[in-house]
Parts: sequence; structure tokens; C-alpha cells
Amino acid sequence: MSFVLVDKPRPHVALITLNRPERMNAMAFDVMVPFRTVLEQVGADNDTRVVVLTGAGRGFCSGADLEGAGRVPGIAGLTRSSIARRSMDILDDVITALRKLHQPVIGAINGPAIGGGFCLAVATDIRLAAPSAYFRAAGINNGLTASELGLGYLLPRAIGASRAFEIMLSGRDVPAEEAAGMGLVSRVVPEDALLDAAFELAERIIGFSRVGVEVTKRMLWAGLEAGSMRAHMDAEAHAQLYVRLTTRNFEEAVAARKEKRVPDYRD
Repeated sequence: MSFVLVDKPRPHVALITLNRPERMNAMAFDVMVPFRTVLEQVGADNDTRVVVLTGAGRGFCSGADLEGAGRVPGIAGLTRSSIARRSMDILDDVITALRKLHQPVIGAINGPAIGGGFCLAVATDIRLAAPSAYFRAAGINNGLTASELGLGYLLPRAIGASRAFEIMLSGRDVPAEEAAGMGLVSRVVPEDALLDAAFELAERIIGFSRVGVEVTKRMLWAGLEAGSMRAHMDAEAHAQLYVRLTTRNFEEAVAARKEKRVPDYRD
């Protein structure tokens, strides 16, 4: 049985499904190691313009598997402390791999996103949620830190510091509608329409130029780390000039608008 499935449900759209529904797609290493490999493969697939990430069954991802962590590769001869570090590196690699993908990643959050699953959801670029979805920073409930796998960095930037502090320190569930109200998800979509909504959004994104989309994603992420507004504006200016001066996209957009047709961007 494959714990990570990859499909092409629409042209230029890759659907990645965490496929361990009996364990709510928990982050055992038997799931996360192949997931990391799949992300690398999809990122290198130039036919894929947008990635949609979801979970099989009734959950998105329940975080750490409390019954069995699975096999950690490459740990022969290591002590417990080194094995722990290698384990965290694997999980960290998954989060950073999502960010490094050229393609935008739409999270179709079809159910609970708990602990590491919450981190995974927040690492996607755009999030749509089913009504059954909820989010919980579960580390604090388990006597650990709620800040893991980049959540302490990403969540305050997504919803603001005060809300992030409250959610992470209280360990409470954040239901889908509340998540939409605070901007954690873009919108709540009926369960049976969730993937179609994600695919429709993907198709809209695909209608724009590849380089325009990819550079926009890169600039948005870079803005989260910019040391100042001026520094970010300089980076944006160079990115805009790069696209403007190395492609005919702008001229094509103007011509298509005049001719009342869909632009044919060739970058």
C-alpha cells in the first residue's frame, strides 16, 4: 500500500494525497519519507503548474503517530539524541520542501489538522477547508512545546501575533469557520465540493504565465522574511523588471485584452 498518492485530475494539476486514513494520515516516517520524495518529484515535473495537497478519509493529518513512529532511515550506529535530530530533520525537510516548490500549493483541508498536521497545513500557500476541518497546536496538550516545524514562525504571520499566541498556548481547537474569519483559510467549502474548488482555483492560477506565478510565490514568501519594507520593495522591483524585460507577457496581455481573447503566455 502506498502511503502517498499522486494523481493528475486536471491538466497541469498534481493532487497529492496522504493515504493512511486508518491513522488519520498521521506523520509516521513511513508516510513522511515518501512524501518528501514525492514533493521533490512533483517540483521537478514541469508539466505540473499547481499542486493540491489533501488527506484520505476523514482527516487531513493528525500529527505525530502516537502508536508507531515508523522507520527512520539512515540511523544505524547513532545514539538516541542523534536519531532524534535526524528525525526532526526529515519532518523539517517536508515543510521547507513545500515552500521551495516552484508551483503554488493549495491545501484542501478535509478534516482535522492536528499538531504536525497543523504545521503542514500552514506551510501550504493557499488553504481551503471543509466544514469538518479544525486546527489544533497539540504539542502543548502533550506536555511539549506547541511551536514545531515552523509553526511558531508561520502562524503569527498568517493570523497575527495575538491570535497565534492564544491558539498555541491554549491548545484549543479552531473550527473551520473561525479559521476563515481570521484568515487562516481562504474560505470554507462543502465537503463534497472541496477538491473541485481547489481544482478550479488551480485552473485560474494556471491561466496566468508560469514565470509570473512562480515569481509571485517567491516574492510573497520572501516578504515574510524581509528585514524592511524598503528591502522587500527593492527585491520586488528587480523581480518585476526580470519578468517584464525577459518575456513578451505584458505585450501579450495588452493584445489579448484588445482582441477580447484569452492570453497565450509563452514566457
